[in-house]
Amino acid sequence: MTAPGIKFFSTTAHACSYLPGKQAVTLFADPKTSMDRRLYSELSDLGFRRSGNYVYRPHCGSCQACVAIRIPIERFTPSRQQLRVWKKNQDLDVIVGNALFSEEHYALYERYIIARHHDGDMYPPSVEQYASFLTSDWSETRFIEFRLEGKLLAVAVCDELEQGLSAVYTFYDPDDEKRSLGTFAVLWQIEESRRLGLPSLYLGYWIRECQKMNYKIGFRPIELLINGEWLVAR
Repeated sequence: MTAPGIKFFSTTAHACSYLPGKQAVTLFADPKTSMDRRLYSELSDLGFRRSGNYVYRPHCGSCQACVAIRIPIERFTPSRQQLRVWKKNQDLDVIVGNALFSEEHYALYERYIIARHHDGDMYPPSVEQYASFLTSDWSETRFIEFRLEGKLLAVAVCDELEQGLSAVYTFYDPDDEKRSLGTFAVLWQIEESRRLGLPSLYLGYWIRECQKMNYKIGFRPIELLINGEWLVAR
């Protein structure tokens, strides 16, 4: 299922970033399409994501391992562990800003990628890769800072949709694991969605066999996009 009136292009098969030994194919919306918040919102409901100016989703034929997921805000109930993470981080100051390049942000991103994702597609990090991944010319994107007494600990990159928020990416201080900053960033975006009266928080893709994605399925209930229909998993 795809949005009508838009051209789509698929890549040739390439090595999968998440499952060793697998080949992946990606479907992209035509970059010449006049993308805006409304269209991006519609495509998000069809399982698409944003990377820079590009809107894409997996298109791997027989492999259906990548599942688009979102949190239904009003039905979400935090676990005991998530409540502990929420309480532990109440000493942080949260500042919501526009998607502007910052040397401070990039320095944290660089440290995070080197420490946590040195075996991934985003390594080695660069200013060009950072900007082309997180920002775009048309999206309504916010950079959400989490600071402790002025020190930047984490940045959550978040897109505003008509029906929710889309958690694009979060990077944080790799030396501060005890705070579970990635989990806290999601919890904060859930509360921000609730404050704005938005029904969903989109978390991208979940792959059962990918350990790095396990945290996503810990937010319950969660909705999975299965055969074009959003189904609740408890």
